[in-house]
Amino acid sequence: MESIITVNTEEPELKDSILIEGLPGVGNVGKLAAEHLLENIDAVKFADIYSKHFPPQVVLDEDCVVNLVNNEVYYAKDVGDGKDLIILVGDYQGLTPEGQYELSQHIIQMCMGLNVKTVYTLGGYGVGKIVESPRVLGAVTSADMKEGLEEHGVVFSAGEPGSGIVGASGLLLGLSKIYGIEAACLMGETSGYFVDPKGAEAVLRVLNSIIGLEMDMT
Repeated sequence: MESIITVNTEEPELKDSILIEGLPGVGNVGKLAAEHLLENIDAVKFADIYSKHFPPQVVLDEDCVVNLVNNEVYYAKDVGDGKDLIILVGDYQGLTPEGQYELSQHIIQMCMGLNVKTVYTLGGYGVGKIVESPRVLGAVTSADMKEGLEEHGVVFSAGEPGSGIVGASGLLLGLSKIYGIEAACLMGETSGYFVDPKGAEAVLRVLNSIIGLEMDMT
C-alpha cells in the first residue's frame, strides 16, 4: 500500500479558499469545533484520505458495514461574508512523527492545488484545570497577522503554549510558512482531561467572527 491514498469524488473550483483543520487533539477542541461548523453550513465531502500511518483497523456503521479509517475533506462556497472553505476532519492523526509529517505535507500539497490562501488550524490549549471562560490563544506564521486576529478576540501571549504545538495543528502551520501560505492556530483553553465543548465553543466564536458567519451554538 502507498503511504497515503486520496480518493476524490469531486474536483471543486474554489477562489482564495481557506483551509480549516479540526482533527483530534487536546480536549478534542478542534475536532468538536470543525464538526459543529460542518453541521451548520452547506458543505460537500469531496475527498477521503487513507494512510498506513493511521491505525490498522476498520470502523462499522449502524448497518455493520465497514469503512477503512480515514480523514475526510469537505468544501463549502460563499460562506459567511463570501469565503470558500475547505474543512479537514477525522477521528485520527498519524501514529508516528514520520506519519504526521507525510500526512501534513500531503494536505498542504492538496490545498495548493485548490487555491488555498489561508490556513486555520483548530486545537486545545491544556491548562490542567477547569476554565469557566476559555481564552482563544493564537500562533501565526507572520507577525503581520496578529493585529487582524486580535480584533476577533484572539489572545497572543508570549510563552503560551510553552511546549509548542504538536501534531497536525502545528505541522500545517510550519509547512504553510515554508510554502508561503498565511496560517494561524486558534487554541481554546481547556483542562485537557476530557472532551471540552466549552473550549470548542470559544474557538468557534472566534472563527465565526473571522469568516463572518452567524452560527447556532446550542
